[in-house]
Amino acid sequence: MARNSDYSGPKYANGNYKSYQKKYDASSLQIKKRTKLNQENRKRGTYGNGDGKDVSHRKNGSTFLEKASKNRARKGKA
Repeated sequence: MARNSDYSGPKYANGNYKSYQKKYDASSLQIKKRTKLNQENRKRGTYGNGDGKDVSHRKNGSTFLEKASKNRARKGKA
């Protein structure tokens, strides 16, 4: 039997993943991290220019440019 829902995306076990993600992204720690990376992207001239690069963190805390698809696919496994 199909679920009645306006949302056609993936069905997560907790049922409301999007609301959890929205709250997490709005946390002060995540805002600080995102702000720092956006500043670094602007400094390196890669912010919003469509080159497909992101500033990525290394385990030691330093940053480097990396393909956005690789950076976002890793999900913290660096």
